Amino acid sequence: MIRYSLLVFGLTVFCVALIWQMGEGEAAQLTDDNPVLWADTSHINVGGSSEVAKPTEKGRDTFFKDVRSLQRTAYNIRSNYMEEVDTEEIIKAGIRGMLEDLDRFSVLMEKSSYDALMESTHGKYEGLGMQIDSRENRIVIISPIEGTPAYKKGLRAGDIIMSIDGTDTKGMTTTDGAKLMRGTAGTSVLLEIQRSGIADVMEFEVERAVIELKSVPYAGVVPGTDIGYVRLSRFAEETSHELREAINKLSSENISGLVFDLRGNGGGLLDQAKETAELFLKEHSEIVFTRGKYEDSERHLYSERPPLFPEKPLVILVNEGTASASEIVAGAVQDWDRGVIMGRTTYGKGLVQQIFPITSDNSLALKLTTARYFVPSGRCIQRPERQGKDAHTDDEEVMTDSIETVEKEVYYTNGGRIVYGGGGIVPDIEVEADFYEPIEINLERKSLFFDFAVDWVSKNPNTEASFTVTDEMVDEFREFIKTRDFDYKTSTQVALEDLTDAVNDEEKLDLFQPVLDSLKGLIAAEKADDFEASRDYIQRAIKREILSSIYGQRGVYEELILKTDPAVIRAIELLSQPNEYSTLITKGKEEASIN
Repeated sequence: MIRYSLLVFGLTVFCVALIWQMGEGEAAQLTDDNPVLWADTSHINVGGSSEVAKPTEKGRDTFFKDVRSLQRTAYNIRSNYMEEVDTEEIIKAGIRGMLEDLDRFSVLMEKSSYDALMESTHGKYEGLGMQIDSRENRIVIISPIEGTPAYKKGLRAGDIIMSIDGTDTKGMTTTDGAKLMRGTAGTSVLLEIQRSGIADVMEFEVERAVIELKSVPYAGVVPGTDIGYVRLSRFAEETSHELREAINKLSSENISGLVFDLRGNGGGLLDQAKETAELFLKEHSEIVFTRGKYEDSERHLYSERPPLFPEKPLVILVNEGTASASEIVAGAVQDWDRGVIMGRTTYGKGLVQQIFPITSDNSLALKLTTARYFVPSGRCIQRPERQGKDAHTDDEEVMTDSIETVEKEVYYTNGGRIVYGGGGIVPDIEVEADFYEPIEINLERKSLFFDFAVDWVSKNPNTEASFTVTDEMVDEFREFIKTRDFDYKTSTQVALEDLTDAVNDEEKLDLFQPVLDSLKGLIAAEKADDFEASRDYIQRAIKREILSSIYGQRGVYEELILKTDPAVIRAIELLSQPNEYSTLITKGKEEASIN
């Protein structure tokens, strides 16, 4: 049995070595016959074949010698360790160890992660069609997706799911809840729902269906203008199709310009990034190129068809969450002087990655960085400090300051405008980043706007989309959060707690107690002032959640984002002033001719 195990392990190592030497096999089939082309939040940005240059004879000898060391180590652990070990976990740990010194985006993917990734790019799954979350020990519906079974059955934001097919949801995680509700299209699931304002638990039998995840959550004409607005949330298989439909519809309404919103778009499929850029760029324009370890690995992608929106003014909105595929589109548009980039410097995700299955049952796959992305001017998208294993992870909040242009590498667009390298896409017009006060952050974090909206809508179900959040509603919200014992810490409060700890340590609490009590009173007054200072934000947040609950995403865009979002308003102002727009696009040509 031991000899058999050793033989199997040896054959596995031999196969790995063969792939290393030949650069072919199952991994090559994945990229050549069935290409997986990504440019997404996980930095999966791959296209074309994965040719691997042959290492030198000395390099091969060293490699095989090192592989034998791995083989002996695994065999000795399996055979001689004092306790039974899980060999599968040992092998996975070994693979992770090999990846440890590479960039942070080269990782071992297990089946659940791989399936989730594929689902995000395919843009569809089988289930009920709603966003859920685990709150207060139960599964809560955040938002039914318009047109899905959940939406058609009348499930609402804020509904508490008490049970799923008889399984109590108390203590259930979001992942477990989703697993129970997903299943083969055409089958049904029974939900017990507790709704605010209704005493009895209600039963909903909902039939599962194929749920399409839209890349374009909203497209329309900005009210009171002839300017179009399109929001693109990700790059999946149907992205270019959805975008073409949206832009064709807007063009039929004779729009004079377009705001293309890529803020917070973490990326997606590379071919969809290419097809998106093709909507705006002249045929045969270079969109992006990749450069890897070997000189002959450089690969260029060009626009291969006439643009759908070729000449009218274009503003692309970006921010710190605009990444990868989104940066490819923004960078290509900027480099060809096709539009104005507005917002904040983008994230800086420019690593080409490829998926290599490493088990026959697809339970494990290797996501490996193979090259970097460059936009036509030669700028590398990848920000160097984002590459190491110790850099921020994707689920951490990303806040970057404006790039100091004096420290950046200078490049030139096709028309001679100066643009800056060093990672990310630097906008032509910068829009100040949103700054959130502690009270605002904590009200959002604790979902109190959402909870208030659920309660308010249950009492006012026929509210018009054009409603105004009155001072009385804000006061009602203030009373509502008191019933939830809402509290948060200000910077002054944190400093007071540190001072109190220091006084306690010195055993002088009696001496300082009057002063400490006085400071506590000042903090209470400070928090009352905080609420008033954030009143405008609170009004917008209340309106957002009420609109979302009654009218879905469309209501939020039409009644809030298009009317109050500072970046959208600035973009509309620019598109309404053709001379200012033209000056921004052409200013580099005169400078280039003078130089």
